[in-house]
Formats: sequence, structure tokens, C-alpha cells
Amino acid sequence: MRRCADRALVFCAAFASLSPDADARFREAPASIEVPGGTLHGTLALPADDGTAAIVLIHPGSGPVDRNGNLPGYVNNSLKMLAEALAGHGIASLRIDKRGVGESRAAIRSVRDLRIEHYAADVERWASYLHRKPGINHVFLLGHSEGALIVTLAARKTSSDGLILIAGPGEPVGRVVLRQLRARGVRGPLMTAAEAAVEALEAGHRAENLPPPLVRLFPADVQPYLMSEFRLDPAAELGRTTGRVLVVQGETDVQVSAEDARRLSSARPGISLVTVQHMNHVLKAAPADYAGNVATYSEPDRPLAAGLADAIADFVGR
Repeated sequence: MRRCADRALVFCAAFASLSPDADARFREAPASIEVPGGTLHGTLALPADDGTAAIVLIHPGSGPVDRNGNLPGYVNNSLKMLAEALAGHGIASLRIDKRGVGESRAAIRSVRDLRIEHYAADVERWASYLHRKPGINHVFLLGHSEGALIVTLAARKTSSDGLILIAGPGEPVGRVVLRQLRARGVRGPLMTAAEAAVEALEAGHRAENLPPPLVRLFPADVQPYLMSEFRLDPAAELGRTTGRVLVVQGETDVQVSAEDARRLSSARPGISLVTVQHMNHVLKAAPADYAGNVATYSEPDRPLAAGLADAIADFVGR
């Protein structure tokens, strides 16, 4: 066991409390850091040989998605399975609960106070934490869905050995929301109201007098966060970063598209693009039809799409 150098953080204690029932390929351990507002929590997945020099920080997607990739009522364990798959390649990972979510839910007093910059700052803190750990020489930032934009913002203020963006939006998130609504057949006055709401939020104004379906989509207490996010162009933000980037897009993703991936991969030189066959938005092997595709969001035993972990391991190992 490595001797722990930093007793103020709990990474070191984790090595002494690993589950004896863990998969032979890896061991899991808790991790936490103190931040303004409370404590953030995550899970380390450590290869069984415990000799890895590289670690991937995994940031989940939008809404109350936890460190394992699950929403309330939609358990698929996609990010947990990804961590396990990376461990099989000898790559350590740390997957985290965002402030306000899962075990980190107490780290925010009100969602009204939350901005996307807070999430990015938390990634910076987690990355700094990992950089201080004995034996960790390379830190990679991986973001899934909205998390791709968040780690992109963080990368401009913290050092990393590369960015891995999976199923990330390639245009402002409000435009992606409108695109998703059109794909689901929303038309007429409801679509007009949605377009007006996104335009207001992009301009930093509240969206008022929303019809009931849009109240659920743009809740009043979440609108300050949406304002902070909708004003950003993910491709433009990625163009302001330096270093290596891997963009990964699923062939059967019904939430973001190949065009999103193309915009991201064209943001600047030094960006690689990998398309994973049959992979949907939650990283599972899934059919292209909408009903069958979305059904996999609640299938925790469905395997990850073949090739995803291989592409990431290849990027990390270069």
C-alpha cells in the first residue's frame, strides 16, 4: 500500500478500506474534498495492480445525474461500468457526484445560487487533488453530455494531460434543447414559446409566462443556472483550450448528433474524433429507434457499447 502524504484528504484512508468483494480487475474506494459550501464526494476505481500512473476524472451529465450515470428512476450505471472497463485497461478513475447531487447534495444551499462556473471550479479542485496524489503522474478530464462543456471550461484553468468529451453538445445547449423538441414533434405555439424562452435565457433574462410543459423544462429556480450555460458555445470554448482532446460520439445517440461531434472536433487543431457504432447517449449498445433506444436508459445490466473503453484507453496511453 502506498504511504499517504496528505492526511487532510481522504484518498489515503481509502486504500485501507477497499471492499474485499471487489472485482479482481480493480478496487473501489471513497474520495472527498472540502469546497466552499460543503463536501464533495466521489468513487475511485483503482486497477488491481495499484501501479497506474494515469487517472481519468469522470464528470456526469446534466440534471441530477449521479457519479454512476443514473437519474432518479433511470438506473443504467453507465459511468460506473465505464470506470470498471477502464480499470480493466489498467487505468484508474475518479467519478464524482456534482454539488447538489447524490452524496454531494448538501454542498449547495439552493439551486437558485448554482452556476455552471461552480461545477467547472469543482473540477479544478478535484484535478488539483489528484495532481497531489503520490504515484499519479497524468490526469485526464472526461465529461459526459453537459459534463463535456464543464470539463472544457475547467481545462482553461487547470493542467491536464488531455480532455475526453463523450456525447457533448457542439452548439449552445439551448439550441440543442430546441433541436431535441423538434425531433420529438413539438410544433406550433409550444415550439414558438420554447424558442422565445431559450432566446431570453441566452440573453440573461428570465423566461416568463411559460406554458405548463415548458415550466417543467425551464423551472424558475433553475433559470439562473440555464442563463449561465446557454450563453456559452461549447465549440468556441473548446477552441480556447490547449492540449490533446478526444471527442467521442455514439452512432445511435438520440440526444446529441454527429453534427455536434463534428463542430467540437473542428474547434481547433489537435482534436481527434471517434464514432462508436451502436452507442447511444448513455453509452450502451442500443438500437436506433427512439423507443428501443430510450428503454436502455433503465437497463443497468446492458453492456457498454463495444469500442468505447478501447478508444479512451488508446488516447490515455499515447
